[in-house]
Amino acid sequence: MTASLIVFDLDGTLIDTAADLVASLNHTIGVEGLEPVGFGDLTYLVGHGGQVMIRRAFELRGRTLSEPDLARMLGVFVEHYAAGMPGLSAPYPGLVEAMDRLSAGGHRLAVCTNKLEMLAKRLIQGLGMTTRFAAITGGDTFAVRKPDAGHLLGTVRLAGADPARTVMIGDSRNDMLVARNAGVPSIAVPFGYSDVPVESLEPSHVIAHFDELTPDLVAGLLAR
Repeated sequence: MTASLIVFDLDGTLIDTAADLVASLNHTIGVEGLEPVGFGDLTYLVGHGGQVMIRRAFELRGRTLSEPDLARMLGVFVEHYAAGMPGLSAPYPGLVEAMDRLSAGGHRLAVCTNKLEMLAKRLIQGLGMTTRFAAITGGDTFAVRKPDAGHLLGTVRLAGADPARTVMIGDSRNDMLVARNAGVPSIAVPFGYSDVPVESLEPSHVIAHFDELTPDLVAGLLAR
């Protein structure tokens, strides 16, 4: 039987990146003299990639960015954010132990995030986790990104796995939608950056802590 694949979102699922995202975003908008955003704004800002995050931050401050200015601001953000990695970002409680359990059970792991691939890989490398994943894909890896099924299915293909033996884990609407669009079961975590209760996103299952992420849970979801 083909080994199953557990695909994780990154920000708000695998890693709590809030402090570093806010710091780099505030550095970026501060270049234009805008007031900083707070942690409470993250659920609106995060999950759609850097360009959307920056555009929305400017909109929160009553400013509309032209495409050239957006590209320039993205450059400012990427430079500041990459230079500080991994910063204060850290795996969520219980994650490392959960990955150990899954790997010991013969499961493969992967990451599918709308974060730029370079930033995702640098962050994961900075946390010493790169070798755990059969594939790491970002919002610019393919011509499409979450919630388009092609992003998740492309990640599965790069990991050498089978979509019929895949589970998606995430904290946001895009994560649940990409799983549904790709026809794979989903697990939602409530401790990330969703702007609505994750239960309302109709995941296949919700876990409150990574202690609940076990090979038996994965097997049960795949058997449905």
